[in-house]
Amino acid sequence: MATLLSARRLARALPQRTLFEGVCLHVEEGDRIGLIGPNGGGKSTLLRMIAGLEESDEGEITRRRGLRTACVPQEDRFPEGATVREAALEEALARPLGERPRDPQVAAASVLTRLGFADLDQPTASLSGGWRKRLSIARALATEPELLLLDEPTNHLDLEGVRWLQEVLLRASLAVIVVTHDRRFLEEVAGRVIELSAAYPGGTLEAKGNYSEFLRRRAEFLAAEESAVASLANEVRRDDAWLRQGIQARRTRTQSSIDAAADRRRELADREHRLKAPEATAAIEFQSTDRRTRRLVSLEGVGKSMGGRRLFADLELELSPRERLGLLGPNGAGKTTLLRIIAGELAPDEGRVERASGLRTVVFSQQRASLDPTKTLHEALCPVGDHVDFQGRAIHVSGWARRFLFDVKQLPTPVGRLSGGEQARVLVADLMLRPADLLLLDEPTNDLDIPSLEVLEQSLLEFPGAIVLVTHDRFMLERVATEFIGIDPSGARRFATIAQWARARDAAASAAAPPSSTNNSTNTSTNAATAPRDSSEPRGGKRKLSYKDQREYDSMEATILAAEEEVARLEQQSASPAVLADHAQAGEIFAALATAQQRVRTLYERWAALEAAKG
Repeated sequence: MATLLSARRLARALPQRTLFEGVCLHVEEGDRIGLIGPNGGGKSTLLRMIAGLEESDEGEITRRRGLRTACVPQEDRFPEGATVREAALEEALARPLGERPRDPQVAAASVLTRLGFADLDQPTASLSGGWRKRLSIARALATEPELLLLDEPTNHLDLEGVRWLQEVLLRASLAVIVVTHDRRFLEEVAGRVIELSAAYPGGTLEAKGNYSEFLRRRAEFLAAEESAVASLANEVRRDDAWLRQGIQARRTRTQSSIDAAADRRRELADREHRLKAPEATAAIEFQSTDRRTRRLVSLEGVGKSMGGRRLFADLELELSPRERLGLLGPNGAGKTTLLRIIAGELAPDEGRVERASGLRTVVFSQQRASLDPTKTLHEALCPVGDHVDFQGRAIHVSGWARRFLFDVKQLPTPVGRLSGGEQARVLVADLMLRPADLLLLDEPTNDLDIPSLEVLEQSLLEFPGAIVLVTHDRFMLERVATEFIGIDPSGARRFATIAQWARARDAAASAAAPPSSTNNSTNTSTNAATAPRDSSEPRGGKRKLSYKDQREYDSMEATILAAEEEVARLEQQSASPAVLADHAQAGEIFAALATAQQRVRTLYERWAALEAAKG
């Protein structure tokens, strides 16, 4: 494959610390690269360097002549008052003449239509967060890039939107570098994973393959590093013993031996420092009130409409301690509205909400409105004085900051200058100071790095109260939630797994679509309507099932349920960190999961055929 871009020994330093140094990167046609790393490690900065939007302190980037690059930042910004069409066209026309599409208007309209925009004259101000992200991606694709750079593109997409983005990237004939902490997304899309971290020589560790393969390679690297450190430590101990023998002993060795011993000591210190880097994770631990009330919140017949549109009706829900509920549905379906009703911030249109006396609820809002960008990190973490009260202990603000991976030197920094991940950690720190019976979490994973996500997951699993979780992170949902409620225009329904909800959504979409939109004219199923009716079929269009088919039909619901339970079991296994760290076992489980999912699809198709035959 032809090379698009090569970066050598890139470095960037801030006044307080070094982000990265010695970074090398090679991009070829068709590459799909997942770029991961700790918050504040410089991933977004590196992406902007590759895009040509920032200069590096050291090193150089060599690009293929005329290389067309497009970058989609974390924040979605469009010209004020622009329509969807104008926003996409503006990006294409902003390019130099030699880098523009041949016909910018046709390119913009084509991409927008392909990505699902029905009304190209809709104002951008009226778009939801998920559709704004789609428009940002459409704007980039309208420039017909050869290299697409995406910075946390899944943050404002719902689960359906993430599936859509996966399909777009897998079909696209261009190279992609995506910064993301969505582990399931990396598993499905990445052909190469690169971690940017001070834990590795040269600042990066690279593995060909998906996220499971990267975990295997990283485990091998860290095991080899630990072995090398142990061997080097033994050599240093022998050097120290020799040096302690005094001047006479030192005369038996040359100056080069003494220098080599000093070099080994420095190398050991460097390796030990790097090995400690992956261990730095935020210490997340939610406080519980240890309430023993069985029923915390009860919803009876609750319904709500917003903007003249029905979101849900007749919703029945009871939350008890240890219950972990995941909310599913497209953006705008009403997930956040339901959270606000449970929290008591919004009244339902009908139905009743009952809360336990003195219920203590902690809410994490994806809007982050509680963060004042003008306040310092010190003020955000500790509004009064220099100590916080956590679980009955007074903790100094510097120690509290280090618990969330902040350097003490950052305390005077305004919150508005922190990265998205750092701001998310500030919000989590605030939540941890408030004891709760019920956690309502609206997209808590946005911008958190993978180590922080793993610690957050573990904290939620250990929380003794009730949890209602909204997140696009399928990996976290699968690991944390014990059951799900799917919200869509048809209402709110309970599901045992995300896969079950997705199949129900797909089936509903297929049923709602006109026949011509699901099959082309050459498909025999579309021609069935015009084909002569089989003489054995009764004129009413119905026939009695055979004894064998009737028995199969009667047992089909139980058969599908058992098949879906097998899918759920395999999905839970596939989300286990222990499985993902074992490449061979992960491969077997993912293969078994694909087979089980295909079986469920086949069963649903057979059920539909029996239903149709029965009339």
